[in-house]
Amino acid sequence: MKALRRILAAITMIVLAFKAVATFLSWIEKQEDSETDAWIDEDEFEDA
Repeated sequence: MKALRRILAAITMIVLAFKAVATFLSWIEKQEDSETDAWIDEDEFEDA
């Protein structure tokens, strides 16, 4: 019974770790998009 609980706990931790990494990578991607938009906006103002 203890082994089953430990296996379930390990699986839960692995799933949570993957979810955390996916969330972090998604956040980084959104940050990169917003920085890119900011640079594009500045370039447009300079050209005009």
